[in-house]
Amino acid sequence: MTWAATILTLYPDMFPGPLGHSLAGRALAEGIWSLETVQIRDFATDKHRSVDDTPAGGGAGMVMRADVLARAVDQVLERRPGAPLLAMSPRGRPLDQALVRALATGPGVGILCGRFEGIDERLFEARPIVPVSVGDYVLSGGETAAFVLLDACVRLLPGVMGAPTSGEEESFESGLLEYPHYTRPYEWEGRRIPEVLRSGDHAKIAAWRKAKAVEETRLRRPDLIERHGDARRPPPSGAQREEESERK
Repeated sequence: MTWAATILTLYPDMFPGPLGHSLAGRALAEGIWSLETVQIRDFATDKHRSVDDTPAGGGAGMVMRADVLARAVDQVLERRPGAPLLAMSPRGRPLDQALVRALATGPGVGILCGRFEGIDERLFEARPIVPVSVGDYVLSGGETAAFVLLDACVRLLPGVMGAPTSGEEESFESGLLEYPHYTRPYEWEGRRIPEVLRSGDHAKIAAWRKAKAVEETRLRRPDLIERHGDARRPPPSGAQREEESERK
């Protein structure tokens, strides 16, 4: 079954955008996943096709109306009742690899892209919409955030990446950042590839990579260490020996 994405947006011409290129673009052309857009303005009822109004209580900017959005949302929920409906919002739950994997193993996803100051809160109270955030910052609209979410999901779909295990040893899959990578030439500007990676000993290489993943995470993202119990354990002895020999 094709993994299907439905985007509710004021700017349908933005899609597929970057998703029409590289891995996602090839997968889209091959039918591994599908993309459709829903123009929110089509559900406005006045002659100006208004989708927003001034915020209750005063304040700057405009707020997207619950009644207009609900009509658009209801149509999508009726057509695709099995797919979760998300709303890209800085107030949402953080997007992480666990959520990406869960979405990628499902039938697809609907994404509501907010604009202006935000969305009337009553829509979230009345409809099964999950707000999701791509980071602690504010974008001009949910479309850019939707690209991030979709790219993260599509690359995990069967047949998108070349090797079935390509997505299994990446940052955040185990709660850790990914280990460092190297390639030819062996020596570049006086810097050499770690000898363990040239040893052909797969057990030692795996131990070295695990140890480096823990080291990189402790240095760059100590918050992840607190959430990943295995990272608090000492690295395997094989990795320790390799690191010690390299420092000598």
